Amino acid sequence: MSPAVPQIAELVAPPSWRTVDFISDIHLQAAEPATFEAWSQYLQTTQADAVFILGDLFDVWVGDDAVRSELSASPPALNFEEQCARVLQTTGERLALFFMHGNRDFLVGAQFMALCRSTLLADPTVLTFAGQRWLLSHGDALCLDDLDYMQFRQQVRSNTWQQSFLAKPLTERQAIARGLRQQSRQQHEKRQQSGAAYVDVNQAAVCQWLQAAQAPTLIHGHTHQAATHELGQGLRRVVLSDWDASAQPARCEVLRLSASGLERIALA
Repeated sequence: MSPAVPQIAELVAPPSWRTVDFISDIHLQAAEPATFEAWSQYLQTTQADAVFILGDLFDVWVGDDAVRSELSASPPALNFEEQCARVLQTTGERLALFFMHGNRDFLVGAQFMALCRSTLLADPTVLTFAGQRWLLSHGDALCLDDLDYMQFRQQVRSNTWQQSFLAKPLTERQAIARGLRQQSRQQHEKRQQSGAAYVDVNQAAVCQWLQAAQAPTLIHGHTHQAATHELGQGLRRVVLSDWDASAQPARCEVLRLSASGLERIALA
């Protein structure tokens, strides 16, 4: 399966940038407070000039109306999504903050981005920084061999499906999301028990994207398989880690890019 290469957006870093951070697959949820605290602390303290969140910041996102349009410091207390928004808002006021849709939070919209002082990135996007071109993607669109997921992705990314879903009451959307997440967890457990092979990105498609983007390196998340893969012909893909501060050992990793190259930084 080798569909046409999607349109590739372009972003040129301003000359003032010296350091850029990439994170993905944080999967923020109220049931995982340790991960939220690690993520919040990181954003409050990073000295990067820009942070790129390459998808799945949230474990699920059912619409921007989960957050009030104004975040007041006074009661009533902020809900979990609003706590996350407050962290993003504060971060976006002191550095350049970019967000790319993942397979869990593709319904994040312009209202939430504006509230959080963040810029929504197209998937994929080429970042020109430090004299090089870097191709950025969440990565799920490259999992071409996972036919069931690709069919599901096509359905939920359509305007018709999204408009129909967002027209439902917030509480109904939240209930649907809980059901889908439970179903996903059960499927994941079954795959682990059966020893089924993990479906990774399609390498031929990765190379096509890189050649079309005139970029030697793809940076992506989604697969939770942090690694660097040399693809030949000077091409490579760098996979971001997922986050889980409660795991042993904890996984809270940042990929940092500067003029000297890429560096993985473990925060915990």
